[in-house]
Amino acid sequence: MKPETAIIRIKNLRLRTFIGIKDDEIQNKQDIIVNVVIHYCAEKARNSDNVADALNYRTITKKIISLIEGNRFSLLENLTNQTLAIASEHHWVEFASVEIDKPHALRFADSVSMELCYQNHSK
Repeated sequence: MKPETAIIRIKNLRLRTFIGIKDDEIQNKQDIIVNVVIHYCAEKARNSDNVADALNYRTITKKIISLIEGNRFSLLENLTNQTLAIASEHHWVEFASVEIDKPHALRFADSVSMELCYQNHSK
């Protein structure tokens, strides 16, 4: 990690969506918990107070909310991948990871989660 790398963490974003393949999952929205980590070069932002020099985490979060609440998903893998695509779409992003928890998906577990990562190897 370079010294000017900034890490944005969006923690425990609680949303509701249609996720799953069973009839009750198709018919009823479920709670999910989204965690996003984004690494980007923040050299400009560290030396200015101009919002244009920083990665806008509010814009990213709004896109994620729109994606998740506005769609239906059969697979947690697909939902996680589409969310990761939003988290990593800006050309400044060096690394991103998304973990999505589906609480109470299994009888004796708190949740089931899927995590996917993106690494920009050209940087």
